[in-house]
Amino acid sequence: MEKFIIVGKNVSGLEKFMIDNNQSKFRAKQVYNWIYLKSVKTFDDMTDLPVQTRELLKEKAVLTSLSIKDKQVSKDGTIKYLFELKDGACVESVLMRFDNRANLTACISTQVGCAMNCSFCATAKLGFKRNLTSEEIVQQIFLIQSDTGLKVTNIVYMGQGEPLLNIDNMLESIKIFREQFQVGARRITVSTCGIIPGIEKLMNINFQSTLAISLHAPDNEIREKIMPVAKKYKFDSLIETLQKYTEKTSRRVTIEYVLIKDVNDSLEDAKKLAFAISKLKSNVNLIIYNQNEKSPYKRPEKNNILKFKYILEASGKKVTVRLERGADIDAACGQLSLKQASK
Repeated sequence: MEKFIIVGKNVSGLEKFMIDNNQSKFRAKQVYNWIYLKSVKTFDDMTDLPVQTRELLKEKAVLTSLSIKDKQVSKDGTIKYLFELKDGACVESVLMRFDNRANLTACISTQVGCAMNCSFCATAKLGFKRNLTSEEIVQQIFLIQSDTGLKVTNIVYMGQGEPLLNIDNMLESIKIFREQFQVGARRITVSTCGIIPGIEKLMNINFQSTLAISLHAPDNEIREKIMPVAKKYKFDSLIETLQKYTEKTSRRVTIEYVLIKDVNDSLEDAKKLAFAISKLKSNVNLIIYNQNEKSPYKRPEKNNILKFKYILEASGKKVTVRLERGADIDAACGQLSLKQASK
């Protein structure tokens, strides 16, 4: 008999489990608080439950269907987790800490592998295996909090997989984070490589979290070379869709742009990008390419990074350069490749 999975359930789901097992209905709220407010490690930690109820939970339920298979800690404090799913597949998530900030940001996965095959990303080399369920997405945050004893304040859907190709489970997980983990909508960011139907769906439900677009090129010609998705969803169509999105939601989008030496980091590229997004309500997040053994690309020169940033700022855009975190443990942007899973 398959055991009942606790994390990911709301109060109603927990109440039904309790009633079905001849327990008092109010026990569900106690379990709910232990899970979502305290991220307990075991049922035995639920000390206000009778021993009989705790034994029942151990017999018929599990906290999660995921388990921590491996954990690496970077010299900058970043933690990379390798989670094993109940079918033996694995995904990675990252907890990032930033100096002088109270916020803790977790980068989570939505798919096992990825079908997008972006040429600069290590995850792309894994291929696509399957979507994660909403519970599997949520359980990544629970296990991070349970393991560290810390409260995750910000969640970014920037791990393995394309979130908008698993949009229903992604949206359900966001609902759980907001209602049960008490993470505000504005503290959640979803990153997509530009799946136009998914963006349109978010637009039509008036999505209130931040939408980040992995653009990574100033035009369709360059984008097609490094991101196969551009062959289906053209650059100009994507920009047009984003303009409609910002108008309808009144939300600014974040343009993510990974700078790759001699590919998309020239001053001409910067000018083209500035023009392409000139009318788009957006901020720009520049990402310095993180080299990995599966890619021939190189990091740009520091001088090129500064000039690229200056040109975009001169066009009126707010531009940040993403802080690199966890590169020494392959936890930085574009480096999640399940390396530990194969050891």
